[in-house]
Amino acid sequence: MADKKKEILVNGEPVPPSAIEHELARLVQFYSQHMPQEELMKQIDILRERAIQQAIGSKLLFQEAEKFNIEVPDEDVEKSLFAMARELGGMDKLREQLKKQGRTEAIFREEIRRGRRVDILVQQIVSEAAEPTEEEAREHFEAHKDEYSKPERVLAQHILITPKDKSEEAAKAAREELLAIRERVIAGADFGDEATAHSACPSGKNGGSLGWFSRGMMVPPFEKAAFEMKVGEVSDIIETQFGLHLIYKTDHEESSSVEFEEARDNIRDFLYHSKRGEMLAQHVTKLREAATVEIPEA
Repeated sequence: MADKKKEILVNGEPVPPSAIEHELARLVQFYSQHMPQEELMKQIDILRERAIQQAIGSKLLFQEAEKFNIEVPDEDVEKSLFAMARELGGMDKLREQLKKQGRTEAIFREEIRRGRRVDILVQQIVSEAAEPTEEEAREHFEAHKDEYSKPERVLAQHILITPKDKSEEAAKAAREELLAIRERVIAGADFGDEATAHSACPSGKNGGSLGWFSRGMMVPPFEKAAFEMKVGEVSDIIETQFGLHLIYKTDHEESSSVEFEEARDNIRDFLYHSKRGEMLAQHVTKLREAATVEIPEA
């Protein structure tokens, strides 16, 4: 049984850690569409604190929705249930997963109903949020131009070899293994195939692909090499605290500014959600003022 002294309690009901992680994931997903990844990572501690507050707010909204017993049509529950089943590959797959989790279909349907009650409550709360005007969108863009610029970035694959232990022999063996891989790649072997076969990094199963990354997202020695290399070049061995790396650079984009027209839709979406969020936050603040919230000391 969990130690209640270490749990966040809202009117005596615990807020599970999974609820906080869920809110954090939603925040990261949303803000990743509106700011560069490196800027997002700088804000991660702030976003985690916001996730805690949102999880508390969600608990308060669940409690209010239960209090008013908002009616949810059975067809809404069924629609949500079958949508989730389709994502998993059918009802049999869903029932199999529920069984592993120790949950029945009836319990799951009630969880869906409770969630839909909150959705309906939230829609009622934010129903009067106005769409942002063109003027508001332009003012936001002018005040946050730097956030909408495209940073310099690199597209690359890599292979990571980690020594088996901290001995000089293990370090030498790892270096020789990576040198042999480099020689094969230079001779024409496919870098992705070599990464899949030999890389100790999880990216190895995707051919060593790291996707696009900008400055500040990789450890310094790796970043320096990746940004200084030419496209199509294979690096020498790069040593970091994670082990020994080989980098294959596939593309490079210089930083560039973004015009308002390119950013308009994202800005309008951001401002609209912000307005809705403000209305919801005001409502939650009122609920919280009348609630008992216990947050344990870190």
